[in-house]
Amino acid sequence: MAILNYTTIIEPEQTISEIQKILSRHGVTAMMTEYDGPQVSAVSFQIKVDGKPMGFKLPCNHRAVREVFREQGVTSVKHKDKNIDNQAIRTAWRVIKAWIEAQMALVEINMVTVPQVFLPYAIMKDGRTLSEHVQSDPGFLLGSGN
Repeated sequence: MAILNYTTIIEPEQTISEIQKILSRHGVTAMMTEYDGPQVSAVSFQIKVDGKPMGFKLPCNHRAVREVFREQGVTSVKHKDKNIDNQAIRTAWRVIKAWIEAQMALVEINMVTVPQVFLPYAIMKDGRTLSEHVQSDPGFLLGSGN
């Protein structure tokens, strides 16, 4: 099965702008883009939860998309630059945007709150996200198993 949006020609900067607009309609009080070289590697944002700021970081792992392209034999690109690595970046951001749109639809019908949706991406005191913390220490959530 092909990756969602794998043929997109929309540049990452446009997609990131669209993501920021979506988030801004849902109580976000601050946003930041993070870079890995020339590429945006994450979008971070802040909302107030019980009057206190809470940060979230949405990473973009375009290298994982590139690997799936390789596994699926995707080699042609419709974009003018014809670069498969750049296509992986464009695709990764479009998939993130689609995911955010779906999550915000759940928020809009009051099934969940913004903090609930983005909980795995909450930035903890040590600067890591909750999901990064759990990955390095599964017992953090699961306990000792006793």
